[in-house]
Amino acid sequence: MIVRIMGEGQVKLADSHFTELNKLDDELLAEMETGDEEGFRRTLAALLDAVRRLGEPLPDDSLEPSELILPSPDATLEEVRAMLSDDGLIPG
Repeated sequence: MIVRIMGEGQVKLADSHFTELNKLDDELLAEMETGDEEGFRRTLAALLDAVRRLGEPLPDDSLEPSELILPSPDATLEEVRAMLSDDGLIPG
């Protein structure tokens, strides 16, 4: 799966990593529901770090269709709320 981190670029990520990413996504959703800004920042950073760590960066000149788009590290809680569907950032 091709994942885009807004403002950074794309990575190719194996489907086998989605269990770990879904766990972080669930935490992020819970923090957003309670308005836990500090927890939101921490978990968003952990989610993006996991994608970077587990994924293989695509070259900057590569422009593949992204199957998943994640917010930039500096996105606000409100901006991420606007991006979300009922399923969270990571499709189940």
